[in-house]
Amino acid sequence: MPTTIRNSGSGPGPRTLDGCSVAFWKQLRPGSEPATIAAAIPPGGTILELGAGVGRITHPLLALGYRVTAVDNSPEMLAEITGARTVLSDIEDLDLGRRFDAVLLGSCLIHAPGFEARRDLLAACRRHLAPDGVVLIQQHREDFPGAVRQGQSFPSEDTVDHIDALRRDGPRVHMTLRHETAVGTWTHSFTFEPLDRGKVDAALAAADLRLDRFLDPARTWILARAC
Repeated sequence: MPTTIRNSGSGPGPRTLDGCSVAFWKQLRPGSEPATIAAAIPPGGTILELGAGVGRITHPLLALGYRVTAVDNSPEMLAEITGARTVLSDIEDLDLGRRFDAVLLGSCLIHAPGFEARRDLLAACRRHLAPDGVVLIQQHREDFPGAVRQGQSFPSEDTVDHIDALRRDGPRVHMTLRHETAVGTWTHSFTFEPLDRGKVDAALAAADLRLDRFLDPARTWILARAC
Protein backbone atom coordinates (compact mmCIF):
# COMPACT_ATOMS: atom_id res chain seq x y z
CA MET A 1 0.00 0.00 0.00
CA PRO A 2 1.21 3.58 -0.55
CA THR A 3 2.32 5.62 2.41
CA THR A 4 -0.46 7.43 4.22
CA ILE A 5 1.80 10.42 4.97
CA ARG A 6 1.03 13.17 2.45
CA ASN A 7 1.80 16.82 3.18
CA SER A 8 2.94 19.88 1.26
CA GLY A 9 5.61 22.55 1.27
CA SER A 10 7.25 25.34 -0.69
CA GLY A 11 10.70 26.75 -1.34
CA PRO A 12 13.75 26.07 -3.51
CA GLY A 13 14.53 22.55 -4.67
CA PRO A 14 12.68 19.21 -4.68
CA ARG A 15 10.25 18.09 -2.00
CA THR A 16 9.26 14.70 -0.68
CA LEU A 17 5.79 13.16 -0.55
CA ASP A 18 5.43 14.40 3.02
CA GLY A 19 6.29 17.97 2.03
CA CYS A 20 9.87 18.14 3.32
CA SER A 21 12.36 20.14 1.26
CA VAL A 22 15.63 18.38 0.49
CA ALA A 23 17.67 21.59 0.36
CA PHE A 24 16.38 22.68 3.77
CA TRP A 25 17.16 19.38 5.50
CA LYS A 26 20.69 19.41 4.06
CA GLN A 27 21.41 22.48 6.17
CA LEU A 28 20.42 21.00 9.53
CA ARG A 29 23.06 19.57 11.86
CA PRO A 30 22.56 16.26 13.67
CA GLY A 31 22.80 17.72 17.15
CA SER A 32 22.77 15.29 20.06
CA GLU A 33 20.60 12.65 18.40
CA PRO A 34 23.39 10.33 17.14
CA ALA A 35 24.90 10.17 20.65
CA THR A 36 21.48 9.37 22.14
CA ILE A 37 20.97 6.59 19.61
CA ALA A 38 24.50 5.17 19.97
CA ALA A 39 24.13 4.93 23.74
CA ALA A 40 21.36 2.34 23.20
CA ILE A 41 22.98 0.16 20.51
CA PRO A 42 26.05 -2.07 20.85
CA PRO A 43 29.11 -0.82 18.93
CA GLY A 44 29.31 -2.06 15.36
CA GLY A 45 25.66 -3.15 15.30
CA THR A 46 23.32 -3.12 12.34
CA ILE A 47 20.75 -0.33 12.09
CA LEU A 48 17.71 -0.02 9.85
CA GLU A 49 16.92 3.69 9.61
CA LEU A 50 13.37 4.35 8.43
CA GLY A 51 12.73 7.77 6.94
CA ALA A 52 16.44 8.50 6.68
CA GLY A 53 16.05 11.66 4.60
CA VAL A 54 19.34 13.23 3.50
CA GLY A 55 21.40 11.26 6.02
CA ARG A 56 21.55 13.86 8.78
CA ILE A 57 21.63 11.02 11.33
CA THR A 58 22.89 8.29 8.97
CA HIS A 59 26.30 9.82 8.39
CA PRO A 60 27.20 10.31 12.08
CA LEU A 61 26.09 6.75 12.82
CA LEU A 62 28.31 5.46 10.02
CA ALA A 63 31.21 7.47 11.43
CA LEU A 64 30.64 5.74 14.79
CA GLY A 65 31.10 2.35 13.12
CA TYR A 66 27.49 1.20 12.72
CA ARG A 67 26.31 -0.62 9.61
CA VAL A 68 23.29 1.33 8.40
CA THR A 69 20.59 0.54 5.88
CA ALA A 70 18.80 3.81 5.07
CA VAL A 71 15.20 3.77 3.82
CA ASP A 72 13.23 6.65 2.35
CA ASN A 73 10.55 7.09 -0.31
CA SER A 74 12.31 10.12 -1.81
CA PRO A 75 15.04 9.40 -4.39
CA GLU A 76 16.26 12.98 -4.03
CA MET A 77 16.76 12.49 -0.29
CA LEU A 78 18.53 9.15 -0.70
CA ALA A 79 20.86 10.61 -3.33
CA GLU A 80 22.46 12.69 -0.56
CA ILE A 81 23.46 9.61 1.48
CA THR A 82 26.89 8.03 1.05
CA GLY A 83 28.40 5.02 2.79
CA ALA A 84 25.14 3.25 3.67
CA ARG A 85 22.98 0.81 1.78
CA THR A 86 19.98 2.81 0.56
CA VAL A 87 16.49 1.46 -0.16
CA LEU A 88 13.77 3.43 -1.96
CA SER A 89 10.50 2.38 -0.37
CA ASP A 90 7.52 3.45 1.66
CA ILE A 91 8.02 2.32 5.24
CA GLU A 92 4.69 0.52 5.50
CA ASP A 93 5.49 -1.77 2.55
CA LEU A 94 9.07 -2.53 3.47
CA ASP A 95 10.11 -6.17 3.86
CA LEU A 96 13.83 -6.72 3.40
CA GLY A 97 13.80 -10.32 4.60
CA ARG A 98 16.42 -9.69 7.26
CA ARG A 99 16.63 -8.53 10.90
CA PHE A 100 18.62 -5.73 12.50
CA ASP A 101 20.10 -5.02 15.91
CA ALA A 102 18.20 -1.74 15.94
CA VAL A 103 15.39 -0.20 13.94
CA LEU A 104 15.24 3.59 13.99
CA LEU A 105 11.96 5.45 13.43
CA GLY A 106 12.97 9.09 13.74
CA SER A 107 11.51 12.43 12.67
CA CYS A 108 8.45 11.91 14.91
CA LEU A 109 6.82 9.70 12.26
CA ILE A 110 4.91 7.94 15.01
CA HIS A 111 2.68 11.04 15.15
CA ALA A 112 1.15 10.16 11.78
CA PRO A 113 -2.58 10.79 12.26
CA GLY A 114 -4.69 7.70 12.82
CA PHE A 115 -4.16 4.53 14.80
CA GLU A 116 -3.82 2.40 11.67
CA ALA A 117 -1.04 4.59 10.29
CA ARG A 118 0.95 4.31 13.52
CA ARG A 119 0.34 0.57 13.72
CA ASP A 120 1.60 0.02 10.16
CA LEU A 121 4.76 2.05 10.72
CA LEU A 122 5.55 0.13 13.89
CA ALA A 123 4.73 -3.20 12.26
CA ALA A 124 7.49 -2.48 9.72
CA CYS A 125 9.85 -1.89 12.64
CA ARG A 126 8.81 -5.15 14.29
CA ARG A 127 9.25 -7.42 11.25
CA HIS A 128 12.84 -6.22 10.81
CA LEU A 129 13.81 -6.54 14.48
CA ALA A 130 16.36 -9.13 15.63
CA PRO A 131 15.29 -11.26 18.64
CA ASP A 132 17.35 -9.17 21.07
CA GLY A 133 17.07 -5.96 19.09
CA VAL A 134 15.62 -2.58 19.98
CA VAL A 135 13.34 -0.12 18.23
CA LEU A 136 14.22 3.54 18.80
CA ILE A 137 11.30 5.91 18.20
CA GLN A 138 11.40 9.69 18.22
CA GLN A 139 8.29 11.51 19.42
CA HIS A 140 7.25 15.09 20.10
CA ARG A 141 7.52 16.36 23.64
CA GLU A 142 4.39 15.46 25.56
CA ASP A 143 3.53 19.18 25.95
CA PHE A 144 3.70 19.83 22.17
CA PRO A 145 1.95 21.71 20.65
CA GLY A 146 0.56 22.68 24.07
CA ALA A 147 0.61 26.44 24.49
CA VAL A 148 2.24 27.32 21.15
CA ARG A 149 0.24 29.73 19.04
CA GLN A 150 0.07 30.92 15.47
CA GLY A 151 2.54 33.76 14.92
CA GLN A 152 5.19 32.52 17.35
CA SER A 153 8.81 32.15 16.26
CA PHE A 154 11.51 29.85 17.57
CA PRO A 155 15.19 30.50 16.74
CA SER A 156 17.63 27.60 16.77
CA GLU A 157 21.23 26.99 15.77
CA ASP A 158 20.49 26.57 12.06
CA THR A 159 17.14 28.23 11.43
CA VAL A 160 14.34 30.44 12.69
CA ASP A 161 11.01 28.60 12.63
CA HIS A 162 7.77 30.57 12.41
CA ILE A 163 4.31 29.12 13.06
CA ASP A 164 2.37 30.59 10.15
CA ALA A 165 -0.77 28.49 10.71
CA LEU A 166 -2.08 26.31 13.53
CA ARG A 167 -5.49 24.66 13.66
CA ARG A 168 -6.76 21.94 15.96
CA ASP A 169 -9.33 19.53 14.56
CA GLY A 170 -10.37 16.99 17.17
CA PRO A 171 -7.35 14.81 17.92
CA ARG A 172 -5.39 16.21 14.96
CA VAL A 173 -3.30 19.33 14.56
CA HIS A 174 -2.72 21.08 11.23
CA MET A 175 0.36 23.28 11.19
CA THR A 176 2.39 25.32 8.72
CA LEU A 177 5.98 26.10 9.65
CA ARG A 178 8.13 28.63 7.82
CA HIS A 179 11.85 27.91 8.08
CA GLU A 180 14.23 30.80 7.49
CA THR A 181 17.95 30.16 7.05
CA ALA A 182 20.90 32.15 5.79
CA VAL A 183 20.37 30.82 2.26
CA GLY A 184 16.62 30.58 1.80
CA THR A 185 13.09 30.19 3.12
CA TRP A 186 10.94 27.07 3.06
CA THR A 187 7.48 26.16 4.34
CA HIS A 188 6.10 22.83 5.47
CA SER A 189 2.38 22.22 6.00
CA PHE A 190 1.57 18.98 7.80
CA THR A 191 -0.93 17.18 9.99
CA PHE A 192 -0.06 15.18 13.10
CA GLU A 193 -1.70 13.73 16.17
CA PRO A 194 -0.38 14.53 19.64
CA LEU A 195 0.08 11.29 21.59
CA ASP A 196 -0.23 10.58 25.27
CA ARG A 197 1.30 7.51 26.89
CA GLY A 198 -1.89 5.50 26.35
CA LYS A 199 -1.89 6.08 22.59
CA VAL A 200 1.80 5.24 22.36
CA ASP A 201 1.33 2.01 24.31
CA ALA A 202 -1.67 1.02 22.18
CA ALA A 203 0.23 1.55 18.93
CA LEU A 204 3.22 -0.42 20.22
CA ALA A 205 1.04 -3.29 21.46
CA ALA A 206 -0.68 -3.56 18.07
CA ALA A 207 2.74 -4.18 16.52
CA ASP A 208 3.80 -6.68 19.22
CA LEU A 209 6.13 -4.15 20.85
CA ARG A 210 6.37 -2.72 24.35
CA LEU A 211 7.90 0.44 25.77
CA ASP A 212 11.05 -0.44 27.70
CA ARG A 213 12.31 3.01 28.70
CA PHE A 214 12.94 6.58 27.58
CA LEU A 215 16.41 7.57 26.41
CA ASP A 216 16.37 11.25 27.36
CA PRO A 217 14.98 13.43 30.16
CA ALA A 218 12.52 15.13 27.78
CA ARG A 219 11.11 11.67 26.87
CA THR A 220 11.40 12.38 23.15
CA TRP A 221 13.18 9.09 22.41
CA ILE A 222 11.50 5.76 23.22
CA LEU A 223 13.31 2.44 23.39
CA ALA A 224 10.92 -0.43 22.61
CA ARG A 225 11.41 -4.19 22.53
CA ALA A 226 9.47 -7.16 21.21
CA CYS A 227 6.76 -8.42 23.52
